[in-house]
Amino acid sequence: MIRGGFFAALLGLCAWASVAAARPPVVVELYTAQGCASCGAASAHLASALADQKDVIPLTFSVDYWDYLGWKDTFAQGPFADRQRAYADKLGVAEVYTPQVVVDGRAQTPAVKGDDVDKLVRGARHYPADPPQMRFRADDRVAIGSGRAPAGGAEVWLVRYDPREQDVEVKDGDNRGHKVVERNVVMQLERLGAWKGHPLLLRLPAAPQSGLSTLVLVQGAGGGHILGAVAQTP
Repeated sequence: MIRGGFFAALLGLCAWASVAAARPPVVVELYTAQGCASCGAASAHLASALADQKDVIPLTFSVDYWDYLGWKDTFAQGPFADRQRAYADKLGVAEVYTPQVVVDGRAQTPAVKGDDVDKLVRGARHYPADPPQMRFRADDRVAIGSGRAPAGGAEVWLVRYDPREQDVEVKDGDNRGHKVVERNVVMQLERLGAWKGHPLLLRLPAAPQSGLSTLVLVQGAGGGHILGAVAQTP
């Protein structure tokens, strides 16, 4: 009886996975730091111009490599800078910098000019898309359907971010005495596993705090193109 139920569930997942998926949202990653004097405009553009677009998911990744200038970023985590370095290798960027925007893992630009960011976002809406079906389950798992995996393989990433606006008073460094306003600040980044083009069911780890939105990405290994995305709001 247990074996029959398991195979029925597996067949159901495979049948669901064969259905064509809708175009995923455009994922915009802003790499920034509270101690970066030129980052304020980029954070403001994300909060005011991108965060409310229905087909765009902007994310604020705070990096820690400017902490030595006198202000320790309150949201920075080492893995965020590691993710940015992986993009630098893939996209041919000589070294990491802030503010930088990466769109769908395919293109990057300095984020000091909102028009340049908007141009990449508009272009991303026309990228060829063949995403796997993705959906959240009530038992704290995510289901990923079948599809064409890229050369080199793909990875499944969990991103949890705070959709609320964050106001931070910077008390030292280049932005001393200024308030930094950030939105969609990433609080958790975890690799869930590998995706090889076959249906997959993965359990989500616990969130570090309440009120966070959840995003799951299927992405080419080592900072490759984002192939699929599914988001869940609190």
